[in-house]
Amino acid sequence: MGQGYVGLPLAVRAAEAGHEVVGYDVDPDRIKTLLTGGTVTDDVPAERIAPLLDAGRYRPSIDAADCAGFDLAVIAVPTPLADGAPDLSHVEEAASTLGSHLRPGSTVILESTSYPGTTEDVLAPLLEAASGLRAGADYHLGYSPERTDPGNPRWRLENTPKLVSGIDAASATIIEDFYAGLVETVVPIASCRTAEFAKLIENTFRHVNIALVNELATAAHDAGLDIWSALDAAATKPFGFLRFTPGPGVGGHCLPTDPTYLSWHAEQATGRRLRLVDLANEINNDMPAYVVRRLSSALRARDRPLAGADILLLGLAYKPNTADLREAPALRIADLLASEGAHVQAADPYVTDAPLPLVVPTPDRLAAADAVLLLTNHAAFDYSKIATHARYILDCRNRLSAPHIETL
Repeated sequence: MGQGYVGLPLAVRAAEAGHEVVGYDVDPDRIKTLLTGGTVTDDVPAERIAPLLDAGRYRPSIDAADCAGFDLAVIAVPTPLADGAPDLSHVEEAASTLGSHLRPGSTVILESTSYPGTTEDVLAPLLEAASGLRAGADYHLGYSPERTDPGNPRWRLENTPKLVSGIDAASATIIEDFYAGLVETVVPIASCRTAEFAKLIENTFRHVNIALVNELATAAHDAGLDIWSALDAAATKPFGFLRFTPGPGVGGHCLPTDPTYLSWHAEQATGRRLRLVDLANEINNDMPAYVVRRLSSALRARDRPLAGADILLLGLAYKPNTADLREAPALRIADLLASEGAHVQAADPYVTDAPLPLVVPTPDRLAAADAVLLLTNHAAFDYSKIATHARYILDCRNRLSAPHIETL
C-alpha cells in the first residue's frame, strides 16, 4: 500500500526475494510510470523493475480489487500534518481498502511513521470494522518503522537494521520472519508502541540537533565567529559529540513532520507539549527567512536592493544527489525572494519539474546573477566554475571559499 519513497523499495526487494507482490497506489501517474518499467524514486533504478514486471512477480496497480487474496500487506502511505496535528487519513483509507480483503491468518504491517498507539488504537479497529475479524485472534498485526534515507549510497533497505514488532507473539514471529528474508539485520521490539516511539525519537534527535547548530550558526555570524571551523574542531572529540551541520532549513518526509507527531502525542497523553521539540520547529522553520535576511543584507552592502535583483539558486532538492522536493526549504526561500520583488531562477541537475524557472548554471548565467545561493550541495555541481564566475555567493553548505563568498 503506497509505491513512493518507502513502499517502492520494499515492494521491489520483496519481489526480488521471491514473493509475488502487488504494488498498490492511488496515484494513476505513478502506477502508469511503474507499469511501463519506469521508476518514481532515485533509490530504485528502472533496471531493477523491468525484470520483475516481465517475470510477473511485481504488479503495480491502482485497482483496489488487486489487493484481494493477500497473505501479507504493508502500509507505507504518507502521514502528514494538518493544522499542526497528525493527519492519518491515508492510513485510514488504506485500512478500509485492506479490511475489505482481510482473511483469517493474513498479516498487516504498518510502516508509516505515527505516534505511539496508532497500530493498536487506530489501525486495528479500522481493519476489524471493515473485515469483522479480530486482531490477534483472526489475523496478525504489527509495526515496523521505515528507515528510508533517499540518496544514501551506504545505508539502503537491505543493510539498515529493521525494527519489527507485533501485537502478540504470533504476529511478531511472522513479521520478523518476513523482514529477515529482505534485510540483513532484524531487531525485535517488545511492543508496537515502543517501536512507534523509537521511530519518532530517531527523527526528533536529528531535528533538535540540527536546530541547535542552526541557532549557533546565526549567533556565530553576529559575533564574527566561524561556525564551520568550530564544528570541525569539536568533531575531533572521539566521544560525547556527534557532528551536525547548519543549513537553509529542513525538508523531506521526516523532520518537518515526525517531531511534531511526538510533541502532539505528549500533549494528548500528559497535557504538556515537548518544549524542546516545539522550539526546534521554530528555529528550523525560520531558517529560510534567515537566509533571505542574510542575502538582503549582503546586497544592501553592495548597493543593490533585493527588489529587482537577479538571484540564482543552486539546488532545489532538500538533500544532495536526489530530486526530492518534499518540504524543500529552497522552495520556501524562492517564494520569500519573489515576494520581495527579486527575479529568481534555479539550477538543479536532478530536478526536471519545479514551480520556478530552471536554468543551466553556465558561466554567463552565473556571472549575470546579482547573487548566487548554494542551497543543495549536489556532487554534480562544478564548484570551481561557480566560484570563478559568480560575483557574490551565499554558501549555505560550506562548499566554497573566496573573498566574494559568504557562508551561512
